[in-house]
Amino acid sequence: MYKLTQKDLDIYIENISGAVAIDMEGHIVFINEQCASMFRVKREEAIGKHIKKVFSGTKMIEGLGYDEPRIVFYNEEYGFAVSTQTPIFVDGEKVGLFETDPIQNSNLIFEIYEEYSKFLNEEMGYNNKDDRKYPHKESYLNALVGKSIAVMEMKEKIIMASKTNSTVLITGETGTGKEVVANAIHHLSERKDRALVKINASAFPPNLVESELFGYDKGSFTGALKEGKKGKFEQADGGTLFIDEINQMPLSVQPKLLRTLEEMEVDRIGGTKSIPVDVRIIVATNEDLHKMVKEKTFREDLFYRVNVFEVRIPPLRKRVDDLEELIQHMIDELNKSMRKNINGIDEYAINILKKYSWPGNIRELRNKVEQAMHYCDGKLLKLKDFHLDEEIDFFASQSPETDFEINKIEAVKRKAEKEFIIHSLQKFGNNKTKVAEYLGIARPLLYSKMKRLSIKK
Repeated sequence: MYKLTQKDLDIYIENISGAVAIDMEGHIVFINEQCASMFRVKREEAIGKHIKKVFSGTKMIEGLGYDEPRIVFYNEEYGFAVSTQTPIFVDGEKVGLFETDPIQNSNLIFEIYEEYSKFLNEEMGYNNKDDRKYPHKESYLNALVGKSIAVMEMKEKIIMASKTNSTVLITGETGTGKEVVANAIHHLSERKDRALVKINASAFPPNLVESELFGYDKGSFTGALKEGKKGKFEQADGGTLFIDEINQMPLSVQPKLLRTLEEMEVDRIGGTKSIPVDVRIIVATNEDLHKMVKEKTFREDLFYRVNVFEVRIPPLRKRVDDLEELIQHMIDELNKSMRKNINGIDEYAINILKKYSWPGNIRELRNKVEQAMHYCDGKLLKLKDFHLDEEIDFFASQSPETDFEINKIEAVKRKAEKEFIIHSLQKFGNNKTKVAEYLGIARPLLYSKMKRLSIKK
């Protein structure tokens, strides 16, 4: 039987994410190479320095005051991380603190949250009303598909927004998924067990928006319900109110909305008293509110009230690296409802689709994928299955499939991707599940990549 050696332990410690130890004065007594590289310092130069001089955002000095291990969260220039701090004792005397980063990846935060929620559901028999209403709906967290830098930055913002009750402004073009982001913020927050009420400001005539938001008392106007009606603010009491397309909010209603946001009191139409509410507000816009304020089509004071914490959703054309994963995700989802058995999309189609501007963003992509799946007669979607406009037809005509050559950068990327997947398969004994976890992708996407790259199963 192999015996564990000190050398083995040293190798293990060197591979722990963010491993650093300080004495009671805050001076670094140990830092591994991974952590030093993250802080952009040389290891030998960091030893003996005060931790604040190496990492100004550190929470280790505060951690010296605790006698028990604790978990802390970081969102610094180095990225998002969840760290553990463990006090070091020698002969009963505390002599320092050891910190590591078990999590240095925002995606993992979402996965852990989801697994923990599942654990609670199974162990405690817990299901909130929304889960009972939609027992087969996909996780709000997993719906945020993509690992591009733009998406990772957005996910970090979502996590930050979920920790507070501040008003959130979601900005993004039409079709980027603003409602999905609002869902994620709500279901990551402390209000996740309460109602998430939604209203689209453009869906009602101007004279009805006020009654929908604030409600009315009985007999307020002709056609009103005898018993009166609660508005969206009252319906969301204790939970979250999501106002989509707030840029379409009538100017006549904006002053009353501003007062409600500031006072957290609702004045029903025809009512004689204010009703206190406890509501977290999330709003979304597909237009530039700065520009609207200058044009006097949106109140400046309301803009400052809703623009407390902004989450920007990148357009699809700015995150084409996510295109293959997004398409695979949609295929897997649509296979069930369409009773299809499509495995993925071929490489030629992906390379052409990446050249398209996608003005309709995710919504347009899903529509195109669903259309293509209707016409697909094989296991992989091909370019001919897509009904595309003149812009993308032009790209395809410039690169005919029969003699299409990927540019040199794409060729290098493809070769590296193929070699890395083959290496990973060898490392995990051809276990596809472990390889997919290691690569941070879904297993169906791994199979799709293997087929596209001609990697034998």
